[in-house]
Amino acid sequence: MSTRRVSRRPRPSASSTGGRALQGLGAIVGFLVAVEIASGVLQGYYTPIYPQIAEHLAIPEGDINWFEAAQLIVSALAIPLLARLGDLIGHKKVLLIATAVTALGSWVTVVAPSFTTFLIGWALQGASIIWLPLEIAIIHRRTRDSGRQSLLTRRGAAVLVGALELAVIIGALTSGALVDSLDMRWVLAIPAIVVTVVFFAVWGGIEDTPGESTGGIDWTGLALITAALGLVMAGLVLIRLDGAGSVRAWIVILLGILVLVPFVRHERSVTDPIVDVDLLASPSQWPIQVTAFLFGIPVLGGQIPLSTFAQADPDVRGYGLGADSGFVSTLIGVYVITLAIGAFTLPLTTRWFGVRRTLIGACLLVAAGYALWLPFHDSTLQALINMAIAGVGSGALVASLPAAAAAAAPPERTGIATGMTNGTKVIGGAIASSIFAIALASTGSIDKLGEESTNAPLSGYLVVWGVCSGAALLAAVALLMAPRVAFAQQSDDA
Repeated sequence: MSTRRVSRRPRPSASSTGGRALQGLGAIVGFLVAVEIASGVLQGYYTPIYPQIAEHLAIPEGDINWFEAAQLIVSALAIPLLARLGDLIGHKKVLLIATAVTALGSWVTVVAPSFTTFLIGWALQGASIIWLPLEIAIIHRRTRDSGRQSLLTRRGAAVLVGALELAVIIGALTSGALVDSLDMRWVLAIPAIVVTVVFFAVWGGIEDTPGESTGGIDWTGLALITAALGLVMAGLVLIRLDGAGSVRAWIVILLGILVLVPFVRHERSVTDPIVDVDLLASPSQWPIQVTAFLFGIPVLGGQIPLSTFAQADPDVRGYGLGADSGFVSTLIGVYVITLAIGAFTLPLTTRWFGVRRTLIGACLLVAAGYALWLPFHDSTLQALINMAIAGVGSGALVASLPAAAAAAAPPERTGIATGMTNGTKVIGGAIASSIFAIALASTGSIDKLGEESTNAPLSGYLVVWGVCSGAALLAAVALLMAPRVAFAQQSDDA
């Protein structure tokens, strides 16, 4: 009787599994950096040339405000659908869809014959809001078997946000250098070309993995959240048009808030909701989402007031820095550099202080930076110090919030968790933008911004800075209320 010798292959160790998981991660992050470079170009390229865009479209400069409103609306409405799609069909596929829509919008602005067409193209660029959350979800999944998932996700997020902020500076400097020497259509074509190239880079450079969530699209929930956000945003636009005393504006906002009641009930009754309200309301998630909402107030709503204050002539208004548009670009550049510092140093600060304390410290830095504006706003040096302090904290929060949300979410819900950090941030910024418009003028009307009688009083800017500082302080309080277990895993592999 013969015996058969059975050869047994050695089982792969955890370290070898983790090593395979990390193979190619650097290349993937490199391709995702290209996406964030495109995002930075979009965010920084247009700011210095808004007056030239208005001249190109033959519209008053005040109408440029409609671009921000339209893009924020599209961004807020796109996030729930695209985030859910990412969990269902795969994050790369949705990243490609969002990039294609953004590229389409960018090319529409190039060929737009009118204000309305340009507005449509500009609004379509709002699809880029989902880029960073999807990228972080891709890194989070790619590092699952590494044994250092949260740490590597934070490091990847820091690199991406750092690249984003540096690209903002490059975009601003590039458009400022080209606007006087090229036809406006060629100037506008550069961002479109960049986004188009990035589409093909993602297509060929990022591995395609299937989605991990099951079920389908909750179209009823999507319709309800679209109605709620659309009504609230429309009411805010009406406040900008008619002022804070507009009855129809407040009715529309109230209707939007009331729609949230059936939305929450519906989402809790379905198996695969478009927004997992139970997840977002969980003790480990809601402090992060509330922090993102409150953070949107200074980081999105507070930037335009800082720019207009810097350009105000102190001899005419009694306040301001009297800076020209070129020097304002320099101030913005300094602010963005500090954002990049906050993002790049995130892995180091989390190792020293832990994730929880780092997030709280970042909120306190933002609060301190805006609080310093209240007594110190008379010189360029004071402005630079204030912006630098707030910038370091803002950079850390931009990089850390999506990663923190992903770490606190189940694997099949990382897309919606990271996406909603951007969604709540956008909503916070949109609400703050309308509130600040009221604070800086006697009415919310955007068609009277150019009139001397609507010059904002210094008290209006003090309100803006106080609200920004207070929002950041409330965000720190929200994080203090989060259970320590929410950050335990992230701290363990730090």
